[in-house]
Amino acid sequence: MTPLHYGAMLAARYAPRIAARGRFGTGVRYASAVTPQQESQIRKTFLDFQSHASFLENPLIMARSERMAYWDTSGKRYFDAIGGIFTSSLGHQHPAIVDALKRQIDTMTFTPPMHSISQVSLDFVERLGQVAPGDLNFVKSFCSASEAMECAIKWTRSYHKLAGNPGKYKFVSRYDSWHGATAAAVAASGGAARKSPHEPHMPGFLKVPTPLYLRDRLDWTWEECNRFAAQMFEDTIVSEDPATIAGIIVEPISNTAGIMTPTTEYMEILGRIASKYDVTLIYDETVTGFCKTGNMFSAQTFGVTPDIIVCGKGLSNGAMPLSAMIASERMASVFQNNADPSLMFAHGQTFAGQPLGCAVGLAVLHEMTSRNLATRAVEIGAGLRARFDTINQDLGCFKEVRGQGLLLGVELTDGKEKWGALGAELKKTAIQNGLILRADGAGWFAVAPALCAEDADLDELAEKLQRSLTVARDNIASR
Repeated sequence: MTPLHYGAMLAARYAPRIAARGRFGTGVRYASAVTPQQESQIRKTFLDFQSHASFLENPLIMARSERMAYWDTSGKRYFDAIGGIFTSSLGHQHPAIVDALKRQIDTMTFTPPMHSISQVSLDFVERLGQVAPGDLNFVKSFCSASEAMECAIKWTRSYHKLAGNPGKYKFVSRYDSWHGATAAAVAASGGAARKSPHEPHMPGFLKVPTPLYLRDRLDWTWEECNRFAAQMFEDTIVSEDPATIAGIIVEPISNTAGIMTPTTEYMEILGRIASKYDVTLIYDETVTGFCKTGNMFSAQTFGVTPDIIVCGKGLSNGAMPLSAMIASERMASVFQNNADPSLMFAHGQTFAGQPLGCAVGLAVLHEMTSRNLATRAVEIGAGLRARFDTINQDLGCFKEVRGQGLLLGVELTDGKEKWGALGAELKKTAIQNGLILRADGAGWFAVAPALCAEDADLDELAEKLQRSLTVARDNIASR
């Protein structure tokens, strides 16, 4: 079966479920009505990166999902243009993934991590290593990518100590980045809004600007901005003393920087810098991994293999919490000196390597590889770009479309400069029009629809997007 026919096959498999459950309505409303009990429940937890007051102004409480749609508790349907949040890459409630989870539930749900490891976890380790680039075949799974990034940071520091370089403990990453919510991961991140409330952070984490930062301030070509931005990693390493630098951490394509997509040369320069100074190169592929960019990992898309990949989100299609750190065999060998039986990596978590997540991960990898869905990502991306061109011909508010495969970001403009207000308003009008995408006040939006998307799905996405942008622009003009 070709990737082109994959969406049609899934639609046929979903159809009996949809028919059995009945279709929910599609009336235009902003969000779910909230009962007093629900409001009380909401106030007993916190919402990710938003206040109770702002959420309760327009609350959204989901009831179910199917393929590329959500329905809220009152029955309104929402087209999911971003896989929940770069996660449900095969479509919600994918039959093969649900079936794999059910089978594992009936077999074994947990193993004691300090005494044993499950066979399904070992199978998962082997399979994920097989699809990773180069010699990256040493795998440890966790529940979230934040945990996997935390592990990668500790692993890198431990590696350098065992390799005879105990002074290497610092990491260089980028501003406008996000690497997770745990202590070391957030210290490695570069966005003030998510970091400042938790200051002071642990020391040893340095930042350099992105190529986009330079593009917006200097009259340079994009290639020149990338070369200079990449060189800043080396300048920082030299200034800080290479003997103190353990690693470089980057998202190959940066989500929080607006799907900032560097040149291949930029990634090549980082690879050379890491090798020159014996610095561990870590790719955070939480967003970019699992076929979105036209390959299993964006490391393969750029053709530059790191020492470690941190991944999550699409690895489980959202069916179970699952992430992984994938390290090179060269690094792993340092921890496996048989002459010293006490040698180990001092790290562990209760739910690391848990059987349910690993079973789901195996099923996801099987679907992606057997269906050649990386190729389908390129086809979907081309279809999206064509539709975005049409929208921009009508509205004229797109400065740039960037990204790889189906992972795309669009920078918004008022004709002169980045239009932050339109991004903020789009976040509201998109939900009003039944569209879920990534948008905020930074003047850009992002989409990454599921790999099962067909032309009709892309048409719906484009129609809802154009309507939402039009309303957002009119709302701003009327103020």
